[in-house]
Amino acid sequence: MLIKTFGCAVYGIEAIPITIETNIDRGINFFMVGLPDSAVKESHQRIKAAFANSEYKFPGKEITINMAPADIRKEGSAYDLTIAAGILAASNQINETLVSEYLIMGELSLDGGIRPIKGALPIALKAKELGFKGFILPAQNANEVAIVEGLEILGVNKIKEVVDFFNGVQAIEPAVFKAEIGDENNLNADFDFSDVKGQENVKRALEIAAAGGHNILLVGPPGSGKTMLAKRLPSILPPLTIDEALETTKIHSVAGLIRANSGLMMTRPFRSPHHTVSDVALVGGGSHPKPGEISLAHNGILFLDELPEYKRQVLEVMRQPLEDRVVSISRAKMSVDYPAGFMLVASMNPSPSGNFYDPNDPNSDNEMVVKRYLNKISGPLMDRIDLHIEVPAVKFEQLAEERKGEPSQSIRERVVQARKFQANRFHASNGLHYNAQLSPKQIEKYCKIDAGGKQLVKKAMDKMGLSARSYARILKVSRTIADLDYSNHIKVKHIAEAISFRSLDRDGWLG
Repeated sequence: MLIKTFGCAVYGIEAIPITIETNIDRGINFFMVGLPDSAVKESHQRIKAAFANSEYKFPGKEITINMAPADIRKEGSAYDLTIAAGILAASNQINETLVSEYLIMGELSLDGGIRPIKGALPIALKAKELGFKGFILPAQNANEVAIVEGLEILGVNKIKEVVDFFNGVQAIEPAVFKAEIGDENNLNADFDFSDVKGQENVKRALEIAAAGGHNILLVGPPGSGKTMLAKRLPSILPPLTIDEALETTKIHSVAGLIRANSGLMMTRPFRSPHHTVSDVALVGGGSHPKPGEISLAHNGILFLDELPEYKRQVLEVMRQPLEDRVVSISRAKMSVDYPAGFMLVASMNPSPSGNFYDPNDPNSDNEMVVKRYLNKISGPLMDRIDLHIEVPAVKFEQLAEERKGEPSQSIRERVVQARKFQANRFHASNGLHYNAQLSPKQIEKYCKIDAGGKQLVKKAMDKMGLSARSYARILKVSRTIADLDYSNHIKVKHIAEAISFRSLDRDGWLG
């Protein structure tokens, strides 16, 4: 008897439908074909033990399993439940007519329990696209995919629940989406800007970065608060939209980072890899490509502390994703794309000793040592960072001050209003949401400046030796500053402030 059940393989963050054909005939043997890997082949033993411990019969006949299409490699243990359902239906232990209406995925344990799988959300979205009535999956993954409307999400803990459902003995209650996306009060009270003493110019720069989604570099001596400030940046970012939450959750689902019984990710990711991270771990890859840190930071922040300590090769592989907001990983058998629309927040000391160059201080590093240290970061990478901010050491008077700084909630309200300002401007531009995403052609359209502004930018370019990319960065940051000022036009004061945030471009900034 031939039965077809359905599952999915996940490549990148997209699911590909897989048909499991189960045929039971005379003889005694078990064959599995269709390019399964070792974990898939081992399902035979897991299914056999699960049947025995759940009082179901494993047919003592010749069983042939074909996983189609046969030219796609099948990996992992998530096909256990799909194959088991096929065997049960082919041996008349469950109702065969209902099986084809559902996409079924899950890993079996030997006692008949069902363990969670990776990539449940993209699989659910594909199931809806293909017109399946429902998706049967481990109960621990159910909340993760409950957001998908028009598809029954049936979470199960035991194979017995699947058998009883298909035989009409016991119904399974569909999962219901309960997440509250966009809760403006969903802020981490442990990381609030009200705790930061002084550093008003740095807080202003971070507000601009958050409002326009700009990359930012903090340069200052040890103890000046660079890491403290960076960790508080998520508290002023706008809440995730439903679409952003879906895309972010898909990436973390594929990586297997969604906690059991948790739903959609409601907070923007904050990834902070150690400086010993490899280029593969940062951008993604491997023999079977997986998302890296820059993709896990999609719609959130990638924080690189002590930037010059990272290997140069690791930093250079970020150049293309920073520009294109997507990373393409090519292998001999496949090519996958992962989203990489993250905000880069980096920090560094200005010199090996940690102090700015000071010709009047004999203990500071000399100018050549400082320049050599800064040159660890390539010019093309520095060009892709919109704001360069000097973070001075905090004076005692500021530290001793009892008055609290402005809370994150107040700053966030201004950031949200600026983002709405941008959303209204870009409503006709598909996929464009904030200023950092502007292409060169879009900069010409949305970042027009008057004669006074052009004169100021020309003077800055001549004096500071700016590249064309730096010029584009200045215009985009100027546009964001104008948005925070609720101005439709970029004024000279907006451009002047944007130029002040290119400190590492200035000739002789060391002095």
